[in-house]
Amino acid sequence: MKGGNWTRVVSGCVAVLAASGGIAQVAPPTPSTPANTAHPSEWPGQTSPVPRDPAIEAKIDRLLAAMSLEQKVGQVVQGDIASITPEDVRRYHLGSVFNGGNSDPHGQYNAPAKDWLALADAFWDASTTDDPKLPRIPAIWGIDAVHGHSNIVGATLFPHNIGLGAMRDPDLMRKIGEVTAVEMRVTGIDWTFAPTIAVVRDDRWGRTYEGFGEVPEIAASYAGPLVEGLQGKVGGKDWLRGPHVIATAKHFLGDGGTHNGRDQGDAQVGETQLRDLFAPPYEAALKAGVQSVMVSFSSWNGRKMTGNDSLLTGVVKQRWGFDGFLVGDWNAHGQVEGCTNTDCPQAINAGLDIYMAPDSWKGIWESTLREVKSGAIPMSRLDDAVRRVLRVKFRAGIFDAVKPSARPYAGRYELLGSPEHRAVARQAVRESLVLLKNAGSLLPLKPGARILVAGDGADNVAKQAGGWTLSWQGTGTTPADFPNATSIWQGIRETVQTAGGTATLSPDGSFAAKPDAAIVVFGENPYAEFQGDRSDVAFDDPADTLATMKRLKAAGVPVVAVFLSGRPLWTNPWLNAADAFVAAWLPGSEGGGVADVLFGKAEFRGKLPFSWPKRSDQTPLNVGDGGYDPLFPYGFGLTTKDRGELPALPEVRASGGGDAHTLFTAGKATNGRRLLLGTGDALATNPGPELIAQRPADRVAQEDSVRITWTGRGAATAALVGDPVDLTREANGDVALIVTLRVANGPASAVTLGGRDVTTRLRALAQSHEWGDVAVPLRCFTGTDLARVTRPFVMSTAGALDVTVSQVRLGSPTAGLVDCR
Repeated sequence: MKGGNWTRVVSGCVAVLAASGGIAQVAPPTPSTPANTAHPSEWPGQTSPVPRDPAIEAKIDRLLAAMSLEQKVGQVVQGDIASITPEDVRRYHLGSVFNGGNSDPHGQYNAPAKDWLALADAFWDASTTDDPKLPRIPAIWGIDAVHGHSNIVGATLFPHNIGLGAMRDPDLMRKIGEVTAVEMRVTGIDWTFAPTIAVVRDDRWGRTYEGFGEVPEIAASYAGPLVEGLQGKVGGKDWLRGPHVIATAKHFLGDGGTHNGRDQGDAQVGETQLRDLFAPPYEAALKAGVQSVMVSFSSWNGRKMTGNDSLLTGVVKQRWGFDGFLVGDWNAHGQVEGCTNTDCPQAINAGLDIYMAPDSWKGIWESTLREVKSGAIPMSRLDDAVRRVLRVKFRAGIFDAVKPSARPYAGRYELLGSPEHRAVARQAVRESLVLLKNAGSLLPLKPGARILVAGDGADNVAKQAGGWTLSWQGTGTTPADFPNATSIWQGIRETVQTAGGTATLSPDGSFAAKPDAAIVVFGENPYAEFQGDRSDVAFDDPADTLATMKRLKAAGVPVVAVFLSGRPLWTNPWLNAADAFVAAWLPGSEGGGVADVLFGKAEFRGKLPFSWPKRSDQTPLNVGDGGYDPLFPYGFGLTTKDRGELPALPEVRASGGGDAHTLFTAGKATNGRRLLLGTGDALATNPGPELIAQRPADRVAQEDSVRITWTGRGAATAALVGDPVDLTREANGDVALIVTLRVANGPASAVTLGGRDVTTRLRALAQSHEWGDVAVPLRCFTGTDLARVTRPFVMSTAGALDVTVSQVRLGSPTAGLVDCR
């Protein structure tokens, strides 16, 4: 192998680190080949485990001969249900539909399961409408069932992958796949965009919890069993049928290794590392017969994966013998050099078989049709892509199946969150918990004791479930949306009361009678994808849980910390304040599993799948790195029989925690701030649409901006509100508040930003219909104590105004400066 002395990381073993530097070493590219082009012949070869069926291939031949060009193009285009109708599927012959994390029947995030099944029928009916001139080709539906069938109210919610990685239990992974597939079949959906088998190398990445670990051994050991749980075993009579669905290995390749942990970023590594560190889980998934591979948004040394023919065609299809189909990610083809969301022959020519074109499906359908006719896309490449899609449909019995509601398991809503399914999830929670500290052998607790339960995560299923739960970010839900779930508090209460003890819920930790012990449940609030990207790995404690823990400790109450997070984080102050500390990750719907372990019904068996940082700026941090010095190493995890003392840890945060000068980005406010709307001091998240309203919007990526609309019925304000910050230094110079936005309508009357009139600038942007900046120097802010700024962004008007805000930051403006002399 080129690029250094390596021992491959394979299922069931940890890499043997070479004297030349270990896993983190970046192998240089071979001089004769560009750094972003693979040498397929140097990748391990394999063949498809699925024997090619001559009968199926003959059927495909006949179909291809009978299909119109429009039908063929339709098979390689996939639209989102929020932007497509059954009539569109019929008219454009679309081969598949999907739903993004925020796309639901009727636009209702908590739509009942029956509505999902009814919509599945509608798309099926549209795709199978008889046409005497054209063959019938049923459509399939893809969904992100990434920790259970998590878009559906009442479904079983498993721990996210980071917690499952802590289990080291491939057999249980198979059961999890089986449960997920059955619950998908209940709602008529036959294709999941799972499993994610990323190897995560920088915990600042907002998708860290989607990975099983920081080296490939866990993902490589899990990929096969999980694929077989979802799809069934190759050769079995129910493979891809009955209780099973089509699975997807994602996101190919190196998505967890991007520079600075940036989502949709660039993996700046040599080919040897790309192959040996990130590829083994894909090889395992393909050996188990996975039928779909999703191509990543990310790049390899500056070249977008979606346009990388040497990897998509040269490695996956030719070297690995994969004969299923490659599907893109959300408009990822539009990021390929020379492409737009509605026009990208480069992607299909590189080997992509299905464009995921959520809101751009019609444009990409039209351009693809045009480019096949012109020869820009060879007919042979289109036929190959269509053949692959049809092959998977035939293997899955789609052509022989009846409508979704008439298939096995469909409409059996009692299977969603059934006791048997929840038992599998509860076992996964028990096995995923990692004990990091247990001073004085505090754990296990006695269930008959007087127990206080505190923290904002104690009775909060949405927080313990994390992102990709009913909504994309896992936010905006209510307790009523989780009818089959148990919060951690509910699990503790049941355990304690059954044993004759007393359990009291007190989120702020206050108490009348001194408890024997307190369990404090806290951690990260839900997020997904790039909205979870960070600039360091320090826990920000939005609920000030540390103060609660210190008060309890001062009162002589032993404290058990249960930490909810999608990644390991610098938590030294909280570790110091706790007598016992449990990394619970994002456990999902079964809070009872946490209680089982805290009270000794089961022993701790989880082991860290990621190294735990000693400092807040200690990332990347991976086993095998030069100078590897974690607080808790990869694979660490105590049992209650081990000595659990921990010396006092330094509590000084090594970095400022995020970019203090970025106030709003990637669709959300930063550093604990909130975007609030209203009048005067009466601000709220969503006060009602009479005067002003907000909703998510897209600029470059899904929901990376916010659209704010003033109705013109009265004066109203949009403001970023948070803890006071001192901006006197920034105001002593040319630093400005810079707002990047686009004006769709208005302004109808004067608009102020930071107390300064910005009406003229907004009107200029409205005429241009382009994105632009509005910048107000901080020295010009009026009526503001710059030593204690709680509202760094305040935009107000009494007239109609419709703006989409992409970013709010402090910096030196290059355009849009408002004169405030």
